Amino acid sequence: MSEVDWSKLIPKPRSKFLLVQCNECGHRQVVFDHAKIEVKCLVCGATLAIPKGGKAKILGRVLEGLT
Repeated sequence: MSEVDWSKLIPKPRSKFLLVQCNECGHRQVVFDHAKIEVKCLVCGATLAIPKGGKAKILGRVLEGLT
């Protein structure tokens, strides 16, 4: 019997969380890259992400992708 390659059978998610730095105050915040609502900075209230139907438009500086 042949061995099954599970990595091809089980799909990997295309979405991820991003560590985003606010352009206004420099605060770092975790944002979902497929956000369905407008995401604002918790410190100054500046907009960090705007929903665009699929992936959100990230307005802050993306520092890293989190898994």
